[in-house]
Amino acid sequence: MRSAAVTPEGDRIRWAELPGEEPARLYLHGLGSTAPAYFAASAVHPRLAGRRSLLLDLLGHGHSDRPEAFPYTLEAHADTVARALTAAGSGAAEVIAHSMGGAVAIVLAARHPHLVSRLVLVDANLDPLPPAPGTAGSSGIASYTEEEFLAGGWAEVRDRAGAHWWSTMRLAGRTGLYRSAVHLAAGTTPTMRELLLELKVPRGFLHPEADGAPAGAEALEAAGVAVVPVPECGHNIMLDNPEGFARATAELLARD
Repeated sequence: MRSAAVTPEGDRIRWAELPGEEPARLYLHGLGSTAPAYFAASAVHPRLAGRRSLLLDLLGHGHSDRPEAFPYTLEAHADTVARALTAAGSGAAEVIAHSMGGAVAIVLAARHPHLVSRLVLVDANLDPLPPAPGTAGSSGIASYTEEEFLAGGWAEVRDRAGAHWWSTMRLAGRTGLYRSAVHLAAGTTPTMRELLLELKVPRGFLHPEADGAPAGAEALEAAGVAVVPVPECGHNIMLDNPEGFARATAELLARD
């Protein structure tokens, strides 16, 4: 486990690091998740193994610190990841990022282009989401006020999330979980989708085949984003179909 101070107050991001060849690969998790739990098997899969791999937990999540004063915007997450990458001496990393981590990765590539050489988005958030009371994801969490969530709304989300998601969500600081969800649902200006369309690095977007093509797939393809369906999986592609995920990711990373 490695770490770096990423805020003026000294709050630390932590990552599990696997040794290997450069350039490094950075793995970013989704809301209420942790990178080692979601990506360890992928990082050592024969199709992806051999690279220096940083399985990084965003502030407020997993093994990283949980500062109460941190804003947890997508921009703030991206900037702290940039500081961690700089401290790690990774250079321009290949970034593989799931769900909310994908949104953070897009902002990272837009704000710190020298740190990102390739981008593989795994069913990532590209657009703002309206509040959706009664659900467990970002739009459900965002339907509470912060006071409501901290006072007991978190327990309602726990019950809706189910045992698997809660096993990592429970590691997140409740303030960080709430603010991250609110800012993910609100998105960025320009939107994550608009930022993605303008990026110059090789980009790919993995999605569950059963869901059909994602919204705006034609525009993504026209802008050079490879949109790749993965069979036999849901949102957690790397966990539901490890072989299909590793194959698709390796192929995207090998593209010019």
